[in-house]
Amino acid sequence: MNTSKNSYVIIYMIVIVVIVSLLLSITSGVLHSRQADNVRLDTKKQILMSLSTFGNDQENKIYTDDDAAASYEKFIVGYQMLDVEGNVVDTLRPVEDFDVKADEGKYPLYIAEVDGATKYIIPLKGAGLWGAIRAYLALDEDRNTIYGVYFGHDGETPGLGANIVLPRFRAQFVGKHILRDGVFASIAVEKKGNTAEGKDQVDAVSGGTITSKGVEAMFLSSLSNYAKWLTAPAIIKEGAADASLNAILSDMAVGDSAAVETTDVELNEGGNK
Repeated sequence: MNTSKNSYVIIYMIVIVVIVSLLLSITSGVLHSRQADNVRLDTKKQILMSLSTFGNDQENKIYTDDDAAASYEKFIVGYQMLDVEGNVVDTLRPVEDFDVKADEGKYPLYIAEVDGATKYIIPLKGAGLWGAIRAYLALDEDRNTIYGVYFGHDGETPGLGANIVLPRFRAQFVGKHILRDGVFASIAVEKKGNTAEGKDQVDAVSGGTITSKGVEAMFLSSLSNYAKWLTAPAIIKEGAADASLNAILSDMAVGDSAAVETTDVELNEGGNK
């Protein structure tokens, strides 16, 4: 073949382009799968971080980077979709169905077990100063007391609004209540010294007023979709229900026994007359 001909050059270039395109396509497929796995793992870490405890401005995580996936499987025992009325419309598997996203009108709820206690984890979405902010909020079994919270953002100002991710800001939420007198109230985020009426509050991030108010708005707007579920009567666990039933039966038995003894005394007194 005459390699000096234009046809040869064109064919050569086409072959090179096809080979390079094929290699790029294969590489992209492999990297996409790894990227998807990394996103899943990072999301699981965020969910687990809502179960962190705090002390001396330090965060005590319930997982390590090496065992995050295993910790998620250990602590997250349920995954449900609720409707705005608070009804469970889908019951999913937290591991196998992790990629299932909420359709319109459905709201995800993760259920965790920590030291034998049930925790409910709700994802929150909102807007900060420069972009999206998000959170995972963990509640105690009473669906009212905050157990922990994780915050994330896409581009808040470093040293200012971005400080919502720091333990000292997140720790303020622990023990706060999102209900007031059985009614959904949310949480206020106020400048230090200001007081919110009718709800629990935390101090805003210094120099990050707009981001802080974004957090407040995120709590209100996202949790409003769960208001019916949050204020519904608490469901008694099976073990607790059994204990309550046993207590009632025990009280009834004591009452019957006392009644019998009273009758016996009355009969004895009547016979002695």
